[in-house]
Amino acid sequence: MNASEFRRRGKEMVDYMADYLEGIEGRQVFPDVCPGYLRSLIPTTAPQEPETFEAIIEDVEKIIMPGVTHWHSPYFFAYFPTASSYPAMLADMLCGAIGCIGFSWAASPACTELETVMMDWLGKMLQLPEAFLAGEAGEGGGVIQGTASEATLVALLAARTKVTRRLQAASPELTQAAIMDKLVAYASDQAHSSVEKAGLIGGVRLKAIPSDGKFAMRASALQEALERDKAAGLIPFFVVATLGTTSCCSFDNLSEVGPICHEEGLWLHVDAAYAGSAFICPEFRHLLNGVEFADSFNFNPHKWLLVNFDCSAMWVKKRTDLTGAFRLDPVYLRHSHQDSGLITDYRHWQLPLGRRFRSLKMWFVFRMYGVKGLQAYIRKHVQLAHAFEALVRQDARFEICAEVTLGLVCFRLKGSNKLNEALLESINSAKKIHLVPCSLRDRFVLRFAICSRTVELAHVQLAWEHIQEMAAAVLRLERCLLNCKDL
Repeated sequence: MNASEFRRRGKEMVDYMADYLEGIEGRQVFPDVCPGYLRSLIPTTAPQEPETFEAIIEDVEKIIMPGVTHWHSPYFFAYFPTASSYPAMLADMLCGAIGCIGFSWAASPACTELETVMMDWLGKMLQLPEAFLAGEAGEGGGVIQGTASEATLVALLAARTKVTRRLQAASPELTQAAIMDKLVAYASDQAHSSVEKAGLIGGVRLKAIPSDGKFAMRASALQEALERDKAAGLIPFFVVATLGTTSCCSFDNLSEVGPICHEEGLWLHVDAAYAGSAFICPEFRHLLNGVEFADSFNFNPHKWLLVNFDCSAMWVKKRTDLTGAFRLDPVYLRHSHQDSGLITDYRHWQLPLGRRFRSLKMWFVFRMYGVKGLQAYIRKHVQLAHAFEALVRQDARFEICAEVTLGLVCFRLKGSNKLNEALLESINSAKKIHLVPCSLRDRFVLRFAICSRTVELAHVQLAWEHIQEMAAAVLRLERCLLNCKDL
């Protein structure tokens, strides 16, 4: 493919993408395929001779699209949003064309410097404390990680290195193995599974702190666990506070937990993967109160801020905590400006070496939407969630299972877990909408998340009507089975 054909095919691809997104409402939201469907549809080996672009596009519709879950359908209400916008797609195209691997400033100065500035822009949108901003001479700063899972792991590994060096400096006879054997990290019992995975990868035990009636971690429960473990000779070192849990969008009490971490000398990492986007709205900023006690903070613009995956924003108060843990300088990666103090090499802030020019997406989206446009988008989703909540509350057969704060509604039929499992199976089997469940205090609960950029009140209302129809059928079947049992 030469430049001339690329121009032609590129325009065709943009048309295909625009047609796909404009017509996505007409596609079945969840695929109707079985595991292994694709293997029989494509050859067992790569072609020896070139094939045409037309043939490839035909196969996209024939082979790929039947197996796609359409996350951007206005009838997709599962998991959490995954951001999508035309400005971000255009930026991704440019990123692909530039094709730099921005592991250091010298590898592509614009890639490094735009990321630093964009993370400051975003930090100011959230009203983060000045300590988290790079500015021109700050000690902190932001970095784009691939996912919130990566950010949690990076924070845990940096905290592990920091506490190990501190203890060995005080007691040189302590070995790293002896310290590792006693390290303990903590998170709410509502924290994402990626926190547990970080503990597994980091080789430290992770303890779940029981949450309160609102599914939040509180200071008293954390303090009790700390005292118990210290008395047993263990070394607490790391706490993850979640703002907007995956199960029900609950918020750990950061204003309580933060001071304890500060007093105990524990690294506090704040995971706001989904909810963090909402903090650009003044009415939701109070949910971030207490972040001043954190050592690191992360959320995913690629969830709810119209910046396409992958783009997970992480800030630290002291960037030397990261660079001190991950810095390696082989000759082939060194450059003449790396010790100038004016720039950073992001390879020292992350697990991979290579990194894409992801800040372009932020730059395009922030400029083309503006802060007010992004705020309006968040507010619309929250309003739609409350509209769905109101519909659920009007039906006496259902109950709301957790406080509705942002764009997630947790609800269920009043009755057994088995009844609600049957309802979800019925809903997803019909494939008109897509939902996923969660478990809250051993209760099987359905999650309704406002996800699509194009979702409107009419889609929410149609979804609710469908849920009611499925519920009526499930309840009829239950009554029939009970009657048969009585006979």
